[in-house]
Amino acid sequence: MSNIIEITDFNAPELDVYARISEVQLLNRAEPEKGIFIAESPKVIERALDAGCEAISFLVEHKHIEGEARELIRRCGEIPVYTAEFDVLTQLTGFKLTRGMLCAMRRPLLPGIDEVCKNAHRIAVLENVVNPTNIGAIFRSAAALGMDAVLLTPGCSNPLYRRAIRVSMGTVFQIPWTFFDEKTDWKTDGICKIQEMGFKTAAMALREDSVDIDDPKLLSEEKLAIVLGTEGDGLATETIADCDYTVCIPMAHGVDSLNVAAASAVAFWQLGR
Repeated sequence: MSNIIEITDFNAPELDVYARISEVQLLNRAEPEKGIFIAESPKVIERALDAGCEAISFLVEHKHIEGEARELIRRCGEIPVYTAEFDVLTQLTGFKLTRGMLCAMRRPLLPGIDEVCKNAHRIAVLENVVNPTNIGAIFRSAAALGMDAVLLTPGCSNPLYRRAIRVSMGTVFQIPWTFFDEKTDWKTDGICKIQEMGFKTAAMALREDSVDIDDPKLLSEEKLAIVLGTEGDGLATETIADCDYTVCIPMAHGVDSLNVAAASAVAFWQLGR
């Protein structure tokens, strides 16, 4: 039976995760096993549950309890379901963005790189991509356009930040991913690790010595890692030098580059086939 709780006190500590605790605090890097993330909208919450994520509580607009939220609430047993009318809920910071439903969930423990890449043939590697919107968009493209996994350097924004989850439409729960260890020197050991697993590495960069994205040899590689760099500056010079290929998306009309999320979609479409 559902545990429906009417909101009467906005200062109740049970609501802190939705309104007063920051993303960084929810992440809890010191004790990752205690980390929490917030999923919003029924579709995203459903994908998180399908992936095995554990729900802690819901925050739901009244009218959705017997509507879109009904089956999701039923799936989660007796966890607390906090509720009120919409005009009351808008007093909680950020609720207007949720499509009527939020869910606090426990962060799953991240798998190792070997596990994530075990059966992969096409992977995306993100170097210091810091904008959660870009992270979410890249994950959505990766899931839709043939990537088998995503690896992130420690400088990247976390894919389980609320905005990243929302922009990804929950695809962060549908494609395997993990971070490189913070103790690993990504620019040396990280690239070597990928290559030792049998992947050829393709650095996406606008350079004179690059090959076109439709290069036949590139397309014929059995295992390929597509490496994308941070917003603005792109990939580090050392990363490009250590990769097997430098790959360019041809530009027109004097445009010098694409946003990293847009570039990822082009690269995944062409190289993921």
